[in-house]
Amino acid sequence: MLFVQDKNISVLEKELRKANSKEKLENLLKGLLTPTEIEEFAERIRIVQLLKKGVPQHTIASELGVGVATVSRGAREIKLGNFNTI
Repeated sequence: MLFVQDKNISVLEKELRKANSKEKLENLLKGLLTPTEIEEFAERIRIVQLLKKGVPQHTIASELGVGVATVSRGAREIKLGNFNTI
């Protein structure tokens, strides 16, 4: 399963790198994702940004209207060393 995930990440990385302008990235994301998925994706990024600023998890959940479990998942991924670029 890990090989399949690595392969999928490579495909995504390649296409995201080719989207080297706002217009190209917007076109790619709108083609791949539904409006709801785009919103959720951006929301997860906002969660990570707020966590990294030290905002408490319950505050983030309340302000963004998401479940604490969603925020906790972001916190767990940060502890695992993910989201270094955010």
